[in-house]
Amino acid sequence: MSNAPTLSDFRRIVVKVGSSLLVDAGAGRLKEAWLTSLAADIASLHKDKRDVIVVSSGSIALGRSVLKLPKGPLKLEDSQAAAAVGQIALARTWAEALGHHSITASQILVTLDDTEERRRYLNARSTIAKLLEWRSVPVINENDTVATTEIRYGDNDRLAARVATMASADLLVLLSDIDGLYDSPPHLNTNARHIALVPRITAEIEAMAGDAASDHSRGGMRTKIEAGKIATTAGTHMVIASGHVENPLAAIEAGARATWFLTPANPVTSRKKWIAGSLEPKGTLTIDAGAAAALRRGKSLLPAGVIRVDGSFGRGDAVLIRGPDGAEIGRGLVAYDAEDAGKIVRKSSSDIALILGIEGRAEMVHRDDMVVGGA
Repeated sequence: MSNAPTLSDFRRIVVKVGSSLLVDAGAGRLKEAWLTSLAADIASLHKDKRDVIVVSSGSIALGRSVLKLPKGPLKLEDSQAAAAVGQIALARTWAEALGHHSITASQILVTLDDTEERRRYLNARSTIAKLLEWRSVPVINENDTVATTEIRYGDNDRLAARVATMASADLLVLLSDIDGLYDSPPHLNTNARHIALVPRITAEIEAMAGDAASDHSRGGMRTKIEAGKIATTAGTHMVIASGHVENPLAAIEAGARATWFLTPANPVTSRKKWIAGSLEPKGTLTIDAGAAAALRRGKSLLPAGVIRVDGSFGRGDAVLIRGPDGAEIGRGLVAYDAEDAGKIVRKSSSDIALILGIEGRAEMVHRDDMVVGGA
């Protein structure tokens, strides 16, 4: 895309909502009218058969309001306790706002480790995929109640970018206090120039990023550029747009001022490049001729097609997939550890629960987690 795209160009969209947009800083209350308008935008996308995921801040801000905590920085334990109170209100609010449109909201709380450690990543990815299959709108937030300084993102811009890549979203929308990227801070320079399109994030683009300007927000333009690097590297386009209007997504679709960050790739090819070239295989699955043919037709690898398991690997590790003649067919992220994989080779997926005592994945390696023949 050489021109700015529109929302209708995308099938799976992550929308990030910051605390300052959702919570009235002075009154410490939710901006209900604004949230109602955003929910209507989400419902419109949802009705058009698009997948929508929300990354929402606001639990700490709401919690400190309910608890009547004084203004100013909070200690970590105070933030965690405030989040525990505020998270209930935040989840209920989203459930009610989307429920008015007959959409089922779901809640996922994650920490940095959940998106960086492969097994947790695979679990979160599978959960999101199932919720979207059920046409739910997942509402995701950092788990501020348990996250320590060492394991927190500290801003939901980068978290939203990780969620977008984890969910193979093709667009990340950052609703912000500002309507995009400027070549210098517009609150300091009245002649600052708005940048409508960023084909690639360069050092010059990074230099334009300023610092956080909001008391409630932990992010600034710098974290948004970092989010853009995460997203575009993984094949996800990103747009920064103002959230200070009602129906902010409809405004983007209508051509409101925003900054689009483009990527030459797409989430599937980027993910498969990552699997093919960046991960060290920890084991090998040898499969029969029928399974090899199925993989080449784009199917997932089922336990029934696996004839041997070699190596010591955990769930979520990369493995080589070889045909009966030993030739490499592909590689992927395996859904079972080596011990369990060995127990279910040549078995029907319906027998997994009986053999392992747990309801495991039907696939040994899902097609979305696999690259075949250099594809």
